[in-house]
Amino acid sequence: MKKNQTIRNAFKMQLKPGFEVEYKKRHDEIWPELQLLLSEAGIQDYSIFLDEESLTLFAVQKISPNFDEKLLPNHPVVKKWWSYMADIMETYPNNSPVTVPLKEVFHLD
Repeated sequence: MKKNQTIRNAFKMQLKPGFEVEYKKRHDEIWPELQLLLSEAGIQDYSIFLDEESLTLFAVQKISPNFDEKLLPNHPVVKKWWSYMADIMETYPNNSPVTVPLKEVFHLD
């Protein structure tokens, strides 16, 4: 990978049963300050997909080369969002979502 190349990042999370509509609603109403923070941190072209059979959430995003992975988990807005979402997703004790990185096996531009 070239040093200035955008990185594709994918991971999965788990939605709790019965919260499909609520999860979408909360993301349709994403807080402007969170959206701005994600953009300023270098996350772009961010999508989350739902497998309705397993309730697995699949996220894919493009990250700028200078993205600092330690910035967001420590930011108050992100911590507030995690608390807001903790009742409808599988989370760790600090309310961060349980995420499982996914390995890219194919890409076509």
